[in-house]
Amino acid sequence: MNTVRDDTATMICDVCGRGFVPTGRRRWCSTTCRQAAWRRRRTAPVAPLPAKPTTVYECDSCGVRYVGQQRCDDCNTFCRRLGPGGPCPHCDEPVTITDIIDNDQLVDRAKP
Repeated sequence: MNTVRDDTATMICDVCGRGFVPTGRRRWCSTTCRQAAWRRRRTAPVAPLPAKPTTVYECDSCGVRYVGQQRCDDCNTFCRRLGPGGPCPHCDEPVTITDIIDNDQLVDRAKP
């Protein structure tokens, strides 16, 4: 953004970078660039992605795993995403699909 307001000098458009001779306090070379700058300033913020109930997270500090919960209850820090998974049907501990299945098992061996 050009902060100097010397109307006798050529200014650079904040959007397209072209030089232009300003009239008054113009900051853009055309109406199109003025509208593009307004749209950039008024873009809607991107909503954060919620934790999926089928995603396993692990705390880097204490190593506790959670299903669908991104924050560690003990350390009060955010956990690292490990991937899709859920509770183990035998011990009810959170496990990921990659803990159970190797990448070699996912390859279709019937195809040549």
